[in-house]
Amino acid sequence: MKIYVAGPMTGLPDFNYPAFHEAAARLRACGDTVLNPAENPDPPCKSWVGYMRMAVAQLVQCDAVFLLPGWRDSRGARLEVEIAKQLGLQFAGHDAP
Repeated sequence: MKIYVAGPMTGLPDFNYPAFHEAAARLRACGDTVLNPAENPDPPCKSWVGYMRMAVAQLVQCDAVFLLPGWRDSRGARLEVEIAKQLGLQFAGHDAP
């Protein structure tokens, strides 16, 4: 299964990358293919929109979304969840909708 990791980044220490990397490692250990936005390069514009454009391009390739704690407090993660719902993706992880 191809799984996208979604969660809060903005305003958190190290952009919450350790939590993203830990979740991705656990999912990969189970044999899943993981698209982890914390592994993306910085977009040239370095803006929230630039990061989200890369993230949404990854999300639409996936079968499921793994949610990290705090995702409901993240504007980007809430957007990703709404898109995933509309696409009929599966959800796992913390407080899945």
